[in-house]
Amino acid sequence: MLKLNYSGFDLEAGTDEAGRGCLAGPVVAAAVILPKDFSHPFLNDSKQLSEKKRKELKPIIEAQSLAFAVSFVWQEEVDKINVLQASITGMHRAIAQLKTTPEFIIVDGNKFKNYKQIPHKTIVKGDSKYLSIAAASVLAKTYRDEYMEKIHLEYSDYNWKKNKGYPTKEHREAIRNFGVTKYHRKSFKLLPEQLKLAL
Repeated sequence: MLKLNYSGFDLEAGTDEAGRGCLAGPVVAAAVILPKDFSHPFLNDSKQLSEKKRKELKPIIEAQSLAFAVSFVWQEEVDKINVLQASITGMHRAIAQLKTTPEFIIVDGNKFKNYKQIPHKTIVKGDSKYLSIAAASVLAKTYRDEYMEKIHLEYSDYNWKKNKGYPTKEHREAIRNFGVTKYHRKSFKLLPEQLKLAL
């Protein structure tokens, strides 16, 4: 059973990101503040849920949360600042967009930087422990997946609608055969034999 609150503050925001390990596309982060009486039978870490369940949850989270926000850190910025900084930057931007200012922030993972003067706690595997982080993980994942499905229409050879930009064998084979697109992260090791790849 996931817990509703860590800090005891009513306005506690959970934040998480999706797409850190991808070869293409943005890192997407979300922040969610849930009401004190929120519950849902199958809300969990987005990686534990089917795509169908995530899509079902998205409008429920958006309708029932006290506040939610999603932010995109595009691949050019990921290349510039590195993927860890992109994750933290994305989470900061999502928190900044919340229509209600949180009193406390709980963060999935073990790396974060202070956001303004708001206290925070990093929680390893937080998305499988706290409902607000799980809700943020679902929003980050669904928004990112929708975006990858959209750019798949532009570059269907890479099958992003299925692999979502992750380094699958098929995705790497497409990079080998068709080269690198404007959506690929140039700072990532796109192929094992990267040295031979003309970027």
